[in-house]
Amino acid sequence: MRNLWEETAASSHRDDLALRVYTSRLLGQDKSLVLHGGGNTSVKMAVRNVFGEEEQVLFVKGSGWDLETIEAPGFAPVQLDYLQKLANLPELSDPEMVNQLVTHQTRASAPVPSVEAILHAILPYPYVDHTHADAIISITNTVDGEARIRGIYGDDVVVIPYVMPGFELAKLCAERFAAEAGPNTLGMVLLNHGIFSFGQSARESYERMISLVGRAEDYLKKHDAWEFTPTVGSVPRGAEVMHGLAKLRFDVSKAAGLPVIVSRHANGRTLSFARRPDIDLIAQQGPATPDHVIRTKRLPMIGRNVVAYVSEYRKYFVELEPQARERKTMLDPVPRVVLDAELGLCAIGRTVKDADIVADIYDHTMDIILRATALGGYRALPSRDIFDVEYWDLEQAKLRKGGKAPQFAGEIALVTGAASGIGKACVESLLARGAAVVALDLNAAVIGMKKSTNFFGVQCDLTSEPHFMRALEQAIEKFGGLDMLVLNAGIFPGGCRIDALKTDEWQKVMCVNLDANLMLMRECHPFLKLAPCGGRVVVIGSKNVPAPGPGAAAYSASKAALNQLARVAALEWGADNIRINSLHPNAVFDTGLWTEEVLAARARHYGLTVQEYKTGNVLKTEVTSRDVAELAAEMCGPLFAKTTGAWLPVDGGNDRVI
Repeated sequence: MRNLWEETAASSHRDDLALRVYTSRLLGQDKSLVLHGGGNTSVKMAVRNVFGEEEQVLFVKGSGWDLETIEAPGFAPVQLDYLQKLANLPELSDPEMVNQLVTHQTRASAPVPSVEAILHAILPYPYVDHTHADAIISITNTVDGEARIRGIYGDDVVVIPYVMPGFELAKLCAERFAAEAGPNTLGMVLLNHGIFSFGQSARESYERMISLVGRAEDYLKKHDAWEFTPTVGSVPRGAEVMHGLAKLRFDVSKAAGLPVIVSRHANGRTLSFARRPDIDLIAQQGPATPDHVIRTKRLPMIGRNVVAYVSEYRKYFVELEPQARERKTMLDPVPRVVLDAELGLCAIGRTVKDADIVADIYDHTMDIILRATALGGYRALPSRDIFDVEYWDLEQAKLRKGGKAPQFAGEIALVTGAASGIGKACVESLLARGAAVVALDLNAAVIGMKKSTNFFGVQCDLTSEPHFMRALEQAIEKFGGLDMLVLNAGIFPGGCRIDALKTDEWQKVMCVNLDANLMLMRECHPFLKLAPCGGRVVVIGSKNVPAPGPGAAAYSASKAALNQLARVAALEWGADNIRINSLHPNAVFDTGLWTEEVLAARARHYGLTVQEYKTGNVLKTEVTSRDVAELAAEMCGPLFAKTTGAWLPVDGGNDRVI
């Protein structure tokens, strides 16, 4: 643990809530304390209402906010005396508890208060901090976890046995705290859950948290249960491994009934964990803390037998559902974490963000399991307790808030020539529809082109097969497969008549516009075959295919050959549920090729204004890169689900083409 408090930074926060924000962010920066919305903090403050009366208000972290980035509006203000009255009720259902919390806020626009708001309210300190510290859970999740905690802390903490978060936990904490807290009490440890600290100031509560967790870390180090050296050096790679990953994604998507992202995290650490001889024992007990189950499921899948995993999950549901207070509808039965001796750790999610969260959580879970094992044996909560949280209405509501998934959620697209013009616009159109997009370009600017978890830019020379194969391998590792391929990269050399066309210039154009695309199609085919919703290829052709012009022999011939290649592929790949269609744009002037100077020169050549030149088509309209990209994206969607081998002009109407 590192104490991140800085007096200079803290002094700029002039009120209690501002200091609450400051120390909450300090906690949120440390992933060994909180992950992805986990943990919560609060401060009790005197506030004047509209009548000028002073009332005590609990500002507690609101649902949907993350401690690392929380701001003042992220704290829900709830009437403190009312919360304390609720704690005295004999019972309170979860829906009614939430109703009471929301209806007794003092700001209508505030987020829903944490379900642990009542617990924060009953602790007699202005500042309260709660984290799911890895070190604490590593110790509590052992056979003799409670005894170890009491040995470490003595009467410095109140120890609370596991109870599901909510009203019952608040009641139990109130009872135990009243009975056991003393003058030395600094915090409270919730077995299999986390730790609370509290204090008279933001600094005191924060520094107590750092100190308490630091003592747990010291204990682990003293018992040789802190760091572990990987036993695996090299990471399996290559075509066979990538095909295995794509097949895993296909199987999981099929069982889930929708496409998913599968990200591979293969290194010495994950492979060493997945290859442990006792992996079936240590990884098949349950999550580190029940909160994780809504992200990771109760158990990871060992190996790649999705059918067997789904069958076991159904048994788990059938066994425990009848014991629930209300009837439950089974969630999807597919895994979120896969541990495989060859693939390492694979994280599964409906979106890239979901998969990233799963990977982060299980990265910490591995540490917790290894540390607990070194202390004598990892022991998670019984499946009954995990089921209650997985099917807890309040937790499920968090996942339902996202609404309807975007059109291409869980699907992966690869776009070539993606750093500018039509390629860049295709990236934007596909991202807007929820796809994870791999963008390839010779220009290194493609790497940082978009700031999105769904975007992966790779500098790549498509005329080099080794370059492309490495880029493809990176893409499959990052997202798990390939659903859509947009072949856009190409070159348009300066005008040259056939009698002056040199062989090397001809071959250069053919290499980029035709040969590279043949290689791309060939190497992407095995992955497109495994696209859960069927593979899709869109070829960005040219008006020069149906209506070539003088001085563009190499370009016209290369694009025509590519179009013919696509038609043959449509015939050959239809049985693989892959559809291939072509777009033939013309006069798309918002690309790097068409500078203002070039446009002006071409317009003068024809005796036109620039605007007349740009709209010199049948419809007298301007065709933009976005127009082409939007149609390319639609060709990958359901409107074109029954179309393959077709080509479509997007040129405003060209009289020669018509």
